[in-house]
Amino acid sequence: MSDEGDKAVSVIGFIGSVFSPWYRWSGRREPQDHCCLNVVTYGPGGRFTMTDRGRAALRQSDERLTVGPSSMRWTGRQLIVEVDEVSALPRVSAVRGRIVLTPQGLTDVEVALTEDGAHVWRPFAPTCRIEVDLTQGHRWQGHGYLDANFGAAALEADFRFWTWGRYPVSDGAACFYDATRRDGSRLEIGLHVTADGEARMIQPPPAVRFARSGWLVERHTPADPGTRPRQVMPMLDAPFYTRALVETTIDGERTVGVHEALDLRRFASPLLMPMLAVRVPRRAGWRFGDG
Repeated sequence: MSDEGDKAVSVIGFIGSVFSPWYRWSGRREPQDHCCLNVVTYGPGGRFTMTDRGRAALRQSDERLTVGPSSMRWTGRQLIVEVDEVSALPRVSAVRGRIVLTPQGLTDVEVALTEDGAHVWRPFAPTCRIEVDLTQGHRWQGHGYLDANFGAAALEADFRFWTWGRYPVSDGAACFYDATRRDGSRLEIGLHVTADGEARMIQPPPAVRFARSGWLVERHTPADPGTRPRQVMPMLDAPFYTRALVETTIDGERTVGVHEALDLRRFASPLLMPMLAVRVPRRAGWRFGDG
């Protein structure tokens, strides 16, 4: 998110693109054949890119992930993302440039989201600085976040609904997961990480509902008693998923962070897949050396 609070960006590298209809239609047997670098910019000139690519477009090493013409690499101090994508309908255009993420501290936290460990969350660096230099006027600096999720099963196979939030606070960042699993059990996680990477689990404040998304996805996030969260800026709004900048109050501190809500019951509907295919094009035949 930019320091001014008017722009934001999200970048997700997928091997086994969990929200790709093509991956689902394939039976999810070959994750390397459905890879993607999902880059989305928010605010004026915002664009959405999520091209599902085949195995030939994937290259991996310990320090680098390359998917088609785009890549991300870890230098030991920074994550550098080189973007060369084409945005989806209705605003089709090139999205090119560089993003540099500099963590202030790294954690060794690993959290199992299900009892069998089929889903794992790794909040590597909840407090970062970010420099963005992309097309459509997205040239700014701000604060950022770096994490990873690993899964051995489809999300909708183990979860009904979840929300996630990352909120900057004066001494670092607070992160929250609140999920209902398919078996009815609850997951409630609060994590506080100082700027230098020292992490400790915390008791989340009570979850407070706020306005539903444009597609009427339910939303709630931790907030001090007597306060009510509110959306500050919309980011991504889909029938099963919403991402937004949200203002809340945590331990007496007002903060604006990124909030997500994911309804896996809606996502499980096969009726959504043709809609997603419009926003997530498949380019299976891409090879290195192609344009």
